[in-house]
Amino acid sequence: MDDNPGMRAVCSALLSSADYQVATTEDGFSALLHLAKNVPDLIICDLVLPRMSGFEFLSLVRRRFPEVRVMAMSGAFLGDSVPGGVLADAFYSKGQSPKTFLSNVATLLRSPAPKRREEKMAAVWIPLKERDSEGNQYVVVTCPDCFRTFPLTVKVASSPEVLVVSCFFCFYQVRYVNDFTRVAAAADSVANGELMLQDLSPAAVAEAAAGAANDEIASQVPLI
Repeated sequence: MDDNPGMRAVCSALLSSADYQVATTEDGFSALLHLAKNVPDLIICDLVLPRMSGFEFLSLVRRRFPEVRVMAMSGAFLGDSVPGGVLADAFYSKGQSPKTFLSNVATLLRSPAPKRREEKMAAVWIPLKERDSEGNQYVVVTCPDCFRTFPLTVKVASSPEVLVVSCFFCFYQVRYVNDFTRVAAAADSVANGELMLQDLSPAAVAEAAAGAANDEIASQVPLI
């Protein structure tokens, strides 16, 4: 799952060349519609997305589909470890090699399906860009329990502190962080990693996939 069409196409080509069955979506809402019909063995999710952030989507996945393996990816974080607050089993930093991407996928699919039943929800990361008629910053929050959205006026300064608000509809306690600047400021670096993948020739894609072509888990279905 990635809002960049080029990134979706390249990742899909890499996985398809390794004989994986692949379905792609552009945002969290489209992915939820897909999950209502087909639950994959693996979800690969970008963290910086429009409408519903990857943080929020993965929180929903952990609650509704705890048995599904998840690999988060982003160009806003570096390293191989899963960033704090991200409910994922693995992490791929955009800009790393295609072989690393396929290796992470193969490792996850070789591992047993998670048997977790956690109620833990990651805090929703909220970008503070819009303002109401009185100049107050506001956002639209999606409840991770009932999936309905409601407006929220943010009157406190940006902070990494986890805050709580009750859903207008089901009264679920939604945890959120109203400081998205750390991710948004680094979002420009995503382009560099995406260009690296998008410039791959078909031959390079095939070469990167060669090590996974005969894998016994090749028939499993990742959702990007």
